[in-house]
Amino acid sequence: MPPARETAPFDLYRDVVRPDWIDHNGHLNVGYYAVVFDFATDAWLDFLGLDAAHRADERVTTFTLEAHFTYQREVVEGDRLRFTTQLLGYDEKRIHYLHRMVREADGTLSATNELISLHVSEDTRRGAPMHADVLAKLERVLAAHEALPPPPEAGRVMGLAARATTR
Repeated sequence: MPPARETAPFDLYRDVVRPDWIDHNGHLNVGYYAVVFDFATDAWLDFLGLDAAHRADERVTTFTLEAHFTYQREVVEGDRLRFTTQLLGYDEKRIHYLHRMVREADGTLSATNELISLHVSEDTRRGAPMHADVLAKLERVLAAHEALPPPPEAGRVMGLAARATTR
């Protein structure tokens, strides 16, 4: 796969809803949203330079610190999916980004996945600064992505409306 440019948003990963991902409701099972978004994360991290060769050479990896999902419209077996990724911020050890899952047939937003990834030393199993090349790439990508409108799903807090009661 050729390297992608610093386009806004990152737009490379595609997949299809597989039969074994379908639940008893006839749509994509909630657990498989995490799986397919993780595949999108792999493509995103590869694009940033955190690919398998870099991880092996530098003895580093990434861990997910936090993940939030929103479910907008269901997808079913055979739906072709397009994933875009918007960089929201980063520092020397962390990357904050949001994936969008779109049904290719009609362009409908199906789900989002907001994540914070931690760059980790395999030797210490603790957060570690990213390589200068990766940080430079993140800087270029953020410059392109800052022109995008902020995603309404980013930074949402889960809870019930103030007037709701729980029992």
